[in-house]
Amino acid sequence: MLTRLKVSGFKNLVDVDVSFGPFTCIAGANGAGKSNLFDAIQFLSKLADHTLLDAAMAVRAEGGRATDVRHLFHRAGNRFAEQMTFEAEMIIPPEGTDDLGQPARASITFLRYRLVLGYRRSESRTAIEGLEILAEELSHINIGDAAKHLHFPHSPAWRRSVVKGRRTGQFISTQEKDGKRLIKLHQEGAAGRPREYLAETLPRTVLSSANATESPTTLLARREMQSWRLLQLEPSALRRPDEITAPARLSMNGAHIPATLNYLAYAPPPSTHSGEAILDELANRLSELVEHVRSIRIDRDEQRQLLTLEVTDHSGTTLPARALSDGTLRFLALAVLALDPRETGLICLEEPENGIHPARIPAMLRLLRDIAVDPHYEAGIDNPLRQVIINTHSPVVVSQMYDDELLVAALYNRSHNGVVTRIAQFRGLPDTWRNEANPTIEPVVRGDLLAYLNPISVTPASDASHPTVRRVRITERSDLQPYLPLFEAT
Repeated sequence: MLTRLKVSGFKNLVDVDVSFGPFTCIAGANGAGKSNLFDAIQFLSKLADHTLLDAAMAVRAEGGRATDVRHLFHRAGNRFAEQMTFEAEMIIPPEGTDDLGQPARASITFLRYRLVLGYRRSESRTAIEGLEILAEELSHINIGDAAKHLHFPHSPAWRRSVVKGRRTGQFISTQEKDGKRLIKLHQEGAAGRPREYLAETLPRTVLSSANATESPTTLLARREMQSWRLLQLEPSALRRPDEITAPARLSMNGAHIPATLNYLAYAPPPSTHSGEAILDELANRLSELVEHVRSIRIDRDEQRQLLTLEVTDHSGTTLPARALSDGTLRFLALAVLALDPRETGLICLEEPENGIHPARIPAMLRLLRDIAVDPHYEAGIDNPLRQVIINTHSPVVVSQMYDDELLVAALYNRSHNGVVTRIAQFRGLPDTWRNEANPTIEPVVRGDLLAYLNPISVTPASDASHPTVRRVRITERSDLQPYLPLFEAT
């Protein structure tokens, strides 16, 4: 669980400091920095599992796929920042396994990870420019200080269930020795002296190389960061049937719903849900979005070795997944994820309202809140440590948010060395825990919210091809105006 993220020097994120709870909605206009914040989270996640260059190339760039690493650095005029800094506070899983299946147990589960990357110029025209690690650190946050770092409302019982263990030293540290910068991976217990790595030659982060034997806590921090996912649900993937041997876990593009449901219904992991009761609960959840849903089943075709999702309505008509709408399939994928206790970590989702009728958006938001952990009860199998961050520019979504769930992204001018640039800031509402968590950041101003609360701005309507023809917009109809939100005619 990502509880706080500081970013500076990455795209238009400069001195950004954001505290997160179980559920966060980030609203903002196009280009305000919402997606860049997701990119920063995904970049950290990729760095836990890939080389520096591969992680950089995987980050979205303006105009398409990245061709060099320079696009990641903040740009002011024609000059780029020389480094970018990331600092993440997180709650990690207490147990897990490494890449070889060896078990690991964390010595403490509340950690702070700091990474500073610099731009490395090529020494020749044929060499590839890249990134260099300037500092990498992984340290613990004392249990006694946990309450001060977890700003969102939560119960002591929940906090005790997720923040465990103790530690006195660092897990990863950086130091200068004989004019060289060294990254140290400290081994836990009586394993021996720390391993030292020359920073300038490292192709990847030290955290990404941790194993269960020498550095179990560092390994589990890596596992936590790997679980920070951006869901990009694709209709073609959502509609596909699965082979019987397909992975029984939902992919980031929404693939493998049939295989996942087949597993949950007929070979379920430990949970209060039992067998096919999961299919009944899923049907009930889907009926909040689509009326007249009676049941959901998985058709198992032994001859073709295929699993197909089918939905039956109250008239007895059965529809396969390929016949369902995009919005219905997106909702269904999220509902499956909510019912799977194996799914933990952070889920980022852009514009969840896409494909959903405005009247059904509240049902989608209830589902997303249900995916996230409830911080008032102990975390466990039936309250997995899951976190959801969404972004939107929809007035309907913003109007449904509780005031402490919302962050507003907006661009502000920043002057540096005589050059003015536009940088992103993320502000909470006054008198909420988000504003109190970062008191040096001004709360959102009223003007940034009015576009969502009162989005209708009306100008006199005319036909472009016949400018003398007066036409009536829907918002101008006298029979509808009593039912519309307040608006100003301009």
